[in-house]
Amino acid sequence: MAARGSGDPARLVGLLWAASGSGAAPGRTGLSTARVVDVAVTLADEEGLAAVTMRRVADALGVGAMSLYTYVPGRAELVELMLDRVAAQVYDGGDLPRDVREAAGWRAGVLRVVDANWAHHLRHPWTIDVPPARPVLGPGVTSKYELELAPLDGIGLSDLEIEHVLSSVLGLVGHAARWTIGVERVRAETALTELEWWETVGPALGAAMGGRSFPLAERVGSAVGEAVQAADDPELSMRYGVERLLDGVAARLR
Repeated sequence: MAARGSGDPARLVGLLWAASGSGAAPGRTGLSTARVVDVAVTLADEEGLAAVTMRRVADALGVGAMSLYTYVPGRAELVELMLDRVAAQVYDGGDLPRDVREAAGWRAGVLRVVDANWAHHLRHPWTIDVPPARPVLGPGVTSKYELELAPLDGIGLSDLEIEHVLSSVLGLVGHAARWTIGVERVRAETALTELEWWETVGPALGAAMGGRSFPLAERVGSAVGEAVQAADDPELSMRYGVERLLDGVAARLR
C-alpha cells in the first residue's frame, strides 16, 4: 500500500484541481476522475478505508482495474482525492461559519466549525484512519480552510494566532472523533455495551488489584461513570476543551 505523499506531488495538485472542474468530463467509457473518487468514497463509508483498493473500486464501477489508471495514478493519489472531495462537502446544506459569526459573534462561528467537523468525521469514519502527512492542496480542503478561518479574522488576533486557534480546535475535534469511532468499532466487534463490559472487567480488575487503593482515580472515575454512564464521553470532553480554549482566546482579546 502506497504511503500518503508518494508519487509526483505536482501531478497530484493538477489532478486535484482538474477533478473539480472541466477536467472531470467523462471519457468514452463513462468514467471520470470525479466518478472514480465518488465510488471510492462510498466504498470507504460503507466498508472502511482498507476496502478501497483499485481493484475494488474498479469492480464497483464495472470496469477492469487497469481502466482506473487513466484517471487516477494509484491508490495514494486516490485517497488524497477522496479527502479533498469530502472536505468540499463539510458545509453543504448548513450555515457557513462566517454567517454564524455575523449573526451571533466569533465564538458561535468557531463552534459552527466544531459541529461541522464533528459531523464530518462521524459521517466519514475512514477519515480518522488516514495517517497525517502534508496538506491536501485541492480546492475542497482549500475552500474549507478559507471558510474556517473567517470566524477568527479581524477580532484582534494575529494571523499566526488565528492559525494556532483553528488548528487547536480541529485537533480537539479530530482526537475526540478518533476516540468515539474507535469505541464504536470495539463495541461492534465485541457485541458488548459499556455496562456489559464493566460487568465483565470489574470483578477481574478488583481481584488483580489485590486490595491496592487509588482513591482519587476511584472518585473521579465514579463521578464520570455516574454522569455519562460510561468510562468516558469523548464528545463531552472535546466540547469542554473547546470552550476553555475559546475562553482563553476571549481573555487574550480583552
